[in-house]
Amino acid sequence: MIRSQITGCGTYLPARIMENSDLESIVDTSAEWIEQRTGIRQRHIVAENETTADIGEKAAREALAAAGVDPADLDMIILATSTPNNTFPATAVEIQSRLGMHHGYAFDMQAVCSGFVFALTTADQYIRNGSVKKILVIGAETFSRILDWTDRTTCVLFGDGAGAVVVEAAEGDGTMADRGILTSHLRSDGSHKEKLFVDGGPSTTGTVGHLRMQGREVFRHAVGMITDVIEAAYDSTGFTSEDIDWFVPHQANKRIIDASARKLGIPSEKVVITVDRHGNTSAASIPLALCEAARDGRIKRGDIVLLEAMGGGFTWGSVLLRW
Repeated sequence: MIRSQITGCGTYLPARIMENSDLESIVDTSAEWIEQRTGIRQRHIVAENETTADIGEKAAREALAAAGVDPADLDMIILATSTPNNTFPATAVEIQSRLGMHHGYAFDMQAVCSGFVFALTTADQYIRNGSVKKILVIGAETFSRILDWTDRTTCVLFGDGAGAVVVEAAEGDGTMADRGILTSHLRSDGSHKEKLFVDGGPSTTGTVGHLRMQGREVFRHAVGMITDVIEAAYDSTGFTSEDIDWFVPHQANKRIIDASARKLGIPSEKVVITVDRHGNTSAASIPLALCEAARDGRIKRGDIVLLEAMGGGFTWGSVLLRW
């Protein structure tokens, strides 16, 4: 059986760090309130001339180097983002060009904060059907560009960044002992659109718009939706929370992460947390956290790793893999 294995990781965080105290002079809030309610202490913000393609390319190059893969060896690129450089073409093709890759194909995937899980699942399907062997999957966001910096309920939550992984085809036995992606589960429900959305777009206002969120409603649905796709992963593999070595959730809010882990019975020492330093980087949050834990030695070969995310739409999903 063909399995999809992650063979290299890369990350990039903009140089500018905005601490909670910096926000006190922008909106009516306090550093203590932000940290208490969200777990966030700081976030990274792109420079004026820095774009999603810029930061995505940097994470991509690091992932390729870590995997020992040349861009010429790639078959395709999937970029998960809600903040593309242009309405079209896809920012993925811009990164493709910058990497000097003039073959194969590249496209963007838009599932907001679930984008990386959706992109990784899509890459797995392409690999498992035998049509490709090496894929670059990127999550990159410049959410600071779509924030209303007068809205204290949203501007304190988000940051910018990029993470990337190289996914390669490998032979497995078809058992749960295989390395690579073992199962994935995706969901969406458009009836929740008004709870988390951007109030602009080419076909409506002709403008980019700003992020709008009903925070309490998002929190109310989050834990149940996360639990749904994780239980689906357990059902399809026979694993339980006791089998999980590392839980890498979307880094939206530490209260949501803690509540989800408690409900699932995953101890806090198995949960990878970066939201305190990165804020919510949407589609970039999981690869940033995953790569950090792999780089510092927490995630080791053979470990069972559980990824999950929920985003605007609503979209939500999980990926369970053996490292």
